[in-house]
Parts: sequence; structure tokens; C-alpha cells
Amino acid sequence: MKSLHMAAWILIIVGALNWGLVGLGGFLGGNWNLVQMLLGSWPALEWIVYILVGASAVYEIVTHKKNCRQCNPSGGM
Repeated sequence: MKSLHMAAWILIIVGALNWGLVGLGGFLGGNWNLVQMLLGSWPALEWIVYILVGASAVYEIVTHKKNCRQCNPSGGM
């Protein structure tokens, strides 16, 4: 279960950083979508990354209370 949590957490960080770059690029007049830059020639793979990031966020939302040491001091990882 810990490996699934870590994989989800890494994907959430990747997604958050990507959204930050998209927003910053929008203000500075550029397209800084890192996922699109890396996987743009394979649109299906790019969409899979976005789906995995979204699924990771849902997983973390559902399991957060159980796994978080600060939210649940008696349990968690």
C-alpha cells in the first residue's frame, strides 16, 4: 500500500508542477506544459499521464485521512 501511495504522491507532484508551469507560461507568453513538451508526439500517452495524475488525486483524497499522520495521529504510515 505504501508503494501505491508513493506513486500517487509523485504523480500529484508532477501534475501540480505542470499546472504551475502552464500558469507561469501563460503570464509570460509561453507554452510551458512540460507533459506536452515531453510526450506531445504521442498524444495518447500524454492523455494517459493526465488520467493517471487525476486518478492519483482521487486516490489521495479518498485515502488521505487514513494515511496521514497529522490527520490521524493514532494510525497512518
